[in-house]
Amino acid sequence: MSNLKTLPAVLLLGLVPLAACGNDDDTADKATDDTCATFESGSTSEAVEVSGEFGKADPTATFSTPQEIEPDDLQRTVVDEGDGDVTEPGDQVEAVISIFNGRTGDRALSQPATLTVGDENTFEAFRAGIECVPTGSRLVTTVAAADVYGDAGLADLDIKGTDALVIVTDVVKVRVDPEPKPWTEDVPKVSLDKPKPQVELPDVDPPTDVLVKVLQEGDGDTVEAGDVVTVKYQLRTWEQPRKVVQQNFGAKGQPAQFPTDGVVPGFKVGVIGQKVGSTVLINVPAEYGYGTEEVEGDPLAGKNLVFVVEIVSVDS
Repeated sequence: MSNLKTLPAVLLLGLVPLAACGNDDDTADKATDDTCATFESGSTSEAVEVSGEFGKADPTATFSTPQEIEPDDLQRTVVDEGDGDVTEPGDQVEAVISIFNGRTGDRALSQPATLTVGDENTFEAFRAGIECVPTGSRLVTTVAAADVYGDAGLADLDIKGTDALVIVTDVVKVRVDPEPKPWTEDVPKVSLDKPKPQVELPDVDPPTDVLVKVLQEGDGDTVEAGDVVTVKYQLRTWEQPRKVVQQNFGAKGQPAQFPTDGVVPGFKVGVIGQKVGSTVLINVPAEYGYGTEEVEGDPLAGKNLVFVVEIVSVDS
């Protein structure tokens, strides 16, 4: 179920903790000390020049190479301050995150992601780019790669533990959960008689709302926001209606477990309010899934999704 998460795996916390940070620049003063994370700007992050259209996954960062950053020295600089509301703990923030290799100057990764302010499951180096800043802001964070990925670095992105990382974050907006509606028109035909659900999508345009239809109602506890749920699921897209993209139904499938706050919002609101033992059909438009724009390497970005979900258990 990891591919339902709202951010790339390279942003998720590993075994190497990051050191705590000090005071922030003027932007952090917009929020109170007891709710706002604080980060210190410094000469390294201030020296990075960033160009490119805001919110697009192709910015350019210019800086001297190789960057040399001491361990435990995380710096954050607000390059352009937005005029939106300041992000607060618990907010789900849509951002575009770009990682540059401080040794080579090359861009190693650039893609949209949704991060939660204060989420300790995300590396602090990436949280620093979205915590307690106005939406519309562009920030630069610099950090030693070993502080994020350990001494081994991250081979998939050609990042060595001795490298520095330059991270550019565009804080696009705070995501608001959609309001799910009952699925009453153009409902797909679903058969649950076999170990794996059989689904036939109608030949219509993808619905633009998050829609939910209870196929079988259970009698267990009700899923609430923040709960950890265990599910079986099958995923199709309206773009390729006959293809099963992912599923863990069947004899070899293993139920997946995740917090409701850790998945795309359309799926999240589709399972909240349902009872354990229920099987539900959920329509998730791209806007409430992985975004409306296609992203290289992400087969679900830009796609409209249909889930069949069996809720196995819930843990508050």
